Amino acid sequence: MKNEISQWRDNPKDDFLGGLVSAFSVIPEVVGFTIIAGVNPMLGLYTSVAFLILSAFLGGRPAMVSAGAGSMALVVVALIAEYGTEYLFAAVFLAGIFQLIMGLCKVGRLIKYIPQCVMTGFVDSLAIIIFMSQIKNAIGGGLTMYALVAAGIVIVYLFPRITKAVPSTLIAIIVVTAVSVLLGLTTTSIGDMGNMTAALPDLHLPTLFLSLETWKIVLPYSISLAFVGLIETLLTQQVVDQMTETTSDTNRESCSQGITNMVCGCIGGMPGCAMIGQAIVNVKSGGRGRLSTLVAGIVLIAVLGFGSGLLNIIPLAALIGVMITVSIATFDWDALRSLRDQSPLEILTTLLTVVIVVATNNLAYGVAAGLALYYAGGFAAKALAKAS
Repeated sequence: MKNEISQWRDNPKDDFLGGLVSAFSVIPEVVGFTIIAGVNPMLGLYTSVAFLILSAFLGGRPAMVSAGAGSMALVVVALIAEYGTEYLFAAVFLAGIFQLIMGLCKVGRLIKYIPQCVMTGFVDSLAIIIFMSQIKNAIGGGLTMYALVAAGIVIVYLFPRITKAVPSTLIAIIVVTAVSVLLGLTTTSIGDMGNMTAALPDLHLPTLFLSLETWKIVLPYSISLAFVGLIETLLTQQVVDQMTETTSDTNRESCSQGITNMVCGCIGGMPGCAMIGQAIVNVKSGGRGRLSTLVAGIVLIAVLGFGSGLLNIIPLAALIGVMITVSIATFDWDALRSLRDQSPLEILTTLLTVVIVVATNNLAYGVAAGLALYYAGGFAAKALAKAS
């Protein structure tokens, strides 16, 4: 891995542009999942700011975007519905402690035991989920929405033929927004997704830890959050490593995730982890260093503090178009082309991982099932070969 200084200074222009695009790509997904979880969208955005800025300094993988991820939000839906947000903050804080401990115990090195077929299933299932969520956001938006989404997709694919000096994803957002404003088109904006008003988070330690009953309630959720977040983060880290042809520190990333979730628990935030779609947006837009995630965090602060009106201008269609192209780029098409080179066990493992993740919307279930099938199948094959 490059030394710390070069991770900040080697790629300033592209890191700035990548961070700018990443900031806007984070907003709609984070807001969408906070609404599903039943909390104020600002909680997810506070979380995203904390993750982007702290991971820029503490993270083990430069250019990897971490924020208030949907997989984590889905884990705590029942907790929030039954007990309220104060229990959520306690669960997030405790999950951060578990992640920090796992990082200090160097569990990140266990990622090497996850086979490529499970990695492929992880990537493909998240690509499918990203695509499905964007289609869901677009359905019912009318012809204007569909036309703007199509325009954004076309720009992303065609603009690089003109120049690659500026990310086509950023150009797509700017052009679609400009067309929408100049023509006075009526369509859903990012700001329409929730009540987003500029305000600072409240700083407080979750007081519920004083009660033993609270520990019993939040402990199962905290353990789930810690493992789901860490699995998604470390797998996303491997994807970004492969895309950038670099290596990174999994144990440092585990500690970073833990510290940041502890901070989020203290500022009244959501749980967070790495977001593969947004990480790919950053890398595809030129982001390679720590500056890219810092810029994304600063831009998000500026939007929340001074430019909340901007969210009422940017059409949701602009982000949908960008994220659809991200989902297409995320899917491992090479694995499909090389099916004949894979064993039946590898193919079945990939399929099982994809099916379970997409069906349950839970990464941990899919990865666990894929690992169980792969290693159980391998053990059975060796036993049969030995018996024969």
